[in-house]
Amino acid sequence: MKANCWMGKKDVRIMNVPDPTILNPRDAIVKITSTAICGSDLHLYNGFVPTMEKGDIIGHEFMGEVVELGSEVKNLKIGDRVVVPFPIACGQCFFCQEQLTSVCENSNPNAWMAEKMWGHSPSGIFGYSHLTGGYAGGQAEYARVPFADVGPIKIPDGMTDEQVLFLSDILPTGYMAAEACDIKPGSVVAVWGCGPVGQFAIQSAWLLGAERVIAIDRFPERLRMAREISKAETIDYEEVNVIDALKQMTGGRGPDACIDAVGMEAHGAGAVGVYDRVKQAMMQETDRPVALREALLSCRNGGVVSIPGVYGGFLDKIPFGSIMNRSLTIKTGQTHVHRYMKPLLERIQRGEIDPTCVITHTFSLDDAPYAYDIFCNKQNDCIKVVLKP
Repeated sequence: MKANCWMGKKDVRIMNVPDPTILNPRDAIVKITSTAICGSDLHLYNGFVPTMEKGDIIGHEFMGEVVELGSEVKNLKIGDRVVVPFPIACGQCFFCQEQLTSVCENSNPNAWMAEKMWGHSPSGIFGYSHLTGGYAGGQAEYARVPFADVGPIKIPDGMTDEQVLFLSDILPTGYMAAEACDIKPGSVVAVWGCGPVGQFAIQSAWLLGAERVIAIDRFPERLRMAREISKAETIDYEEVNVIDALKQMTGGRGPDACIDAVGMEAHGAGAVGVYDRVKQAMMQETDRPVALREALLSCRNGGVVSIPGVYGGFLDKIPFGSIMNRSLTIKTGQTHVHRYMKPLLERIQRGEIDPTCVITHTFSLDDAPYAYDIFCNKQNDCIKVVLKP
């Protein structure tokens, strides 16, 4: 089969690789009909995630048709259309029973690697380094899906791939980020990053009852989408000081909740941005936490800072005194996708949210290297790419 393979920093290639096979009675093989490039895939592309190996198949947002089943998978049948959640969860361990599926304790065969870096291991993740299991990803013609009796959700007839594909990751990620904000009537929510996760965080904040949502970015096409589609007020961080602007917009109090939907590759204006780039280049910090610092300093006393943006390692100059002295609550984590797929599918069916709104480009799988290039470099107003194997 054809698959998009990581070959090094800023080097992905379409290669012919062996077809996946059933390895465990709880496996399924899915013929992929749609897959996507996620913003967190760029962390692999840009070389910031350790333990990648040449030839690794990447991609963790995918869906398709079941073509083969292990003997213990009873809830699916050949021909079912399914969306596959990006975390791999056994469904039986303590954490899965608590619906914390992104920290499943049975799905990462390389847990010892993660434990050395993070203390404990999260779940396995499709196409996202050997640190999270070394599983082949979904930017391919076929994928093996472990624990297929737990993860994939069947899609009703009549719904397009584009309507449901993002149930695999970015729609639940944006929703969980907003849900973590403890939104009440009158809440003001600020969102750093107007990429796809940021857009869904904005829209989810409205669904959960926010009174105002303010979005921060610098790219005109993303700010325009935030205003026109997601209905947020916007701030261009290259034009104003974000912390000062948010104080002015909230009567000096600050937002009730702040969402960092940017993560480890945040861009900063001025000296702070230069500082983080130099520190990262010298390997004195693994991530650039510009957006996180601003979110922590901007949030009102007693507010919530929600962090769906991916961070991988060790950060510098985090104002922890601000967190403690101002009674901030921090909520974060890889998304527990399994718990959100069914309720969000129902919201899509009721017309409460339209995930297709973030798609700006559709390419064949063969065009994946070009798609990565324009997505990474923010060219051609590229916000979200769907690939068709």
